[in-house]
Formats: sequence, structure tokens, C-alpha cells
Amino acid sequence: MQEKMTTVFLVDGEHHPSTVKDAVRELEKREGYLPLALYFLGGTEKIRDLSELALQGIEIIVPDDPLMAMADVMQRLKPQVVVDLSDLPVLGPALRLRIAAVALAHGATYCGSDFRFRPPQRERVLSKPSCSIIGTGKRCGKTAVSAEMARYLKGTKRNPVVVAMGRGGPPRPYVVEERDIGEEFLLSELDKGLHAASDHYEDAMVSGVVTVGSRRCGGGMAGEPFVTNCIEAARLADGLPAEVVIVEGSGSSTPPVATDAVLCVISAAQDIEEALGFLGSYRLLISDGVIITMAEEPFASPLKIQELSERIKWINGDIVILNTIFRPHPLKSIRDKKVFLVATAPEEAGNLLEEYLEEKEGCVLVGRSHKLSDRRYLEDDLRGAGEAEILLTELKAAAVEVVTRFARDNGKEVVYFHNVPIATGGEMGLEDLFEHIWKKAME
Repeated sequence: MQEKMTTVFLVDGEHHPSTVKDAVRELEKREGYLPLALYFLGGTEKIRDLSELALQGIEIIVPDDPLMAMADVMQRLKPQVVVDLSDLPVLGPALRLRIAAVALAHGATYCGSDFRFRPPQRERVLSKPSCSIIGTGKRCGKTAVSAEMARYLKGTKRNPVVVAMGRGGPPRPYVVEERDIGEEFLLSELDKGLHAASDHYEDAMVSGVVTVGSRRCGGGMAGEPFVTNCIEAARLADGLPAEVVIVEGSGSSTPPVATDAVLCVISAAQDIEEALGFLGSYRLLISDGVIITMAEEPFASPLKIQELSERIKWINGDIVILNTIFRPHPLKSIRDKKVFLVATAPEEAGNLLEEYLEEKEGCVLVGRSHKLSDRRYLEDDLRGAGEAEILLTELKAAAVEVVTRFARDNGKEVVYFHNVPIATGGEMGLEDLFEHIWKKAME
């Protein structure tokens, strides 16, 4: 016998009440839905009084604001499924997906006649206090934030381990125990056929903590990877001699691992609708805090940063937001050296980075390339590094197979740098936010 699934039905007054009621009973019988409530979205064309929708034992809910009230309904009734029996003009695509995000964030499947969104998998395999670092896109700064959090936790004697999920991760979960990862180690990993600039190497190099690498392919609208070995990697990490676990997502994909807290990283440079529209709000609804990165010109205007913050608060009014900027921190001294900078940052940020490095690190920049993630043009740019003594690069994209090999072949030193997130404005600092997140994780 089919087990019935507790269900909230979204309905409207553009459908005749008898049509709605008959549909609910038909779906109850055909699909195994157990109706808990009819959630009335509006519309008056074919309904005079809500009593016309009455069905025995089924609550009728009439929210003042269908989107804002949805979370309370989900929390109170805890349905397994939300079934959409509405349509245009009452429920358009944008509102439909926002309501879907709320349903998913509360662990319910959201479905209609020709679509079904199920909550992204978040399997509970960790026994230690844990935090996920997720993002709304590629190059928003997740790895930089993860590494900085790991550095902070290590400094406070909490002994973290990092699980990184990446598009270039290893075919089997891979533990990196080396505390001093350098050029020789990375080139040896490359010779094994591994992507030696994958996120777990960067985390290990920057933070000096044990990391576990995993891979994923594909990503759903709410962030679930299509294929991944991240769960296996998390199990492996949980068995290591560490006290806390950081699990780092990939692009806009979320780790399929349940954690005690979630920190979302959003780039101010990203299109707001791309980051937060559609099912993007799901990521905010499951998060305890947000770091907005690149919160400065030329990446974003003050007006855009303010708009982004307001949109985040509108989606999740309880979330803590911190604006940050990135600054390059070389992992070795480059003082008094002639330096060629290689980065993923856009050309527009070049002068800012150059001025900062020359003033802060006391070096002389003799050139730069912003093509680290574009192998087609990177080698051409590197040919302009003739007078440089040092190639200064992020550990991303082609940093090992192109930049590091070029440095070795041309008698130059390669130095890797960490993008340090720095809080801007407000009373909260980065360490304050980290403590806020880990307090949530320990509750």
C-alpha cells in the first residue's frame, strides 16, 4: 500500500472551487498526497467566498503575503510536499520559484504538473561540529574564505580539517597532509594526472591544515551536484584526528553533506538576479551568515552593494551580512623583487592590485596577466615576463601546469598568494563573523 505524503496545495480563485477540490481529491488518490492545507494565493474571478473551497479536515490558509508567510506555514505544518495547483496570472515564474526555494529550504519537494524540485541532498555523515562554505557562483571567493576560516580556527586551537569539492577534484577522496606545499609537490601531483591547482591544495597551502579533496560534475538549480564523491570525502574527514570540519562547496553547487552551520559567499561583482533570483534564494534560506566579497569599485558601485544587502535581508531577515574586499598576500617575501603578477581578477582591478603590492610588499611590478583561467592567452602573456625575478600567482586554474612550469623552464621563482578577505565598514569584523557561525555550529 502506498504511503501517503503530507501535502500543502497552492490554490487560487482563477480556478473554479469545484475544479480545485476535485483536483485535490484526484491527486490524493492518484499520487498519494495527504492534504494538510489549501494555501490560497489570490484571484477572484471564479470564487465568491473561501468557504467554497472547504474540504473536511483540510485547513484553508489565506496569507497577507503569500511569499513571506510561506516559511511560517512550512515550519508549522512540516509537509513533505508542496503541490502547485495555481497558474498565471496569480502565480508567475518568478514568484513560483521563490516559493519553491522556501519549500526546499524546509525539506519539502515542490512540484507541479510538469516539474518537480526536490531538496538538494544534505546527508548527515559528520559527527564533529561542522560548517559549510557555499557560494552563488564561480570565483566569488569561497576558497579564500574557507582557507581564512581554517587559519583562524587553527589559531584558536580548534584543529580543523577542510573538505573541498571541486570541478577538478580527484577521482577518489584524497587527503593532503603536507603542511608545506610548494612547487615540487604540486608538480609531482600534476605528474600523477591530478589537477594540482584544485581547491584542496590551495586550502592546505594557505591554511596549513589537513584537507580532503573531492570532485563533482554538474549542478542543479538549487545547487545539488549531479555526480560527486563529496559524501565519501566527508566520511573520511570525520575519521581524521580533527575537532571541527569545514566543507567547501564548488561554484554555486552546495556540498551534499549536512553541516551544523552554513556560510554563504556572494560576489558583489555578480549579477544580482543571477546570484539571488530563480532558486538562488534557497542558498540564503539555509545560511546563517553571508560574506559579500569584492565590495568595492571597480567590481561594484556602493549603490549595487546596498541593493545586494537589501535583497539578501529581504530573502532572509535573520541573516548576518559582512562586506569584504580581497587583498593579495604572498606566501613568501617578494620585497625588493621584480614581480610579474598572474591572477584571475579582471583587468579593471589591475591598478588596485599593483598599487597595493608595491606599497604593502615593497616589490616592483614589471607586468601582469589576468588570464590565469584562460590557457589560450596565458602563455602569450607570460612571454612578457622577461625581466621578472618572480611570478606571483594564485593557486587556481593553470597556476601549476602553465605558470609554475613556465617559471621552472625560464629560471624564475614562483610565489603563490592568498586572497585575504578584509572586512569593510560596520562594527563586525571577519573573526566576529567566524565566531558567530561557529557558535551556531556548536548549538
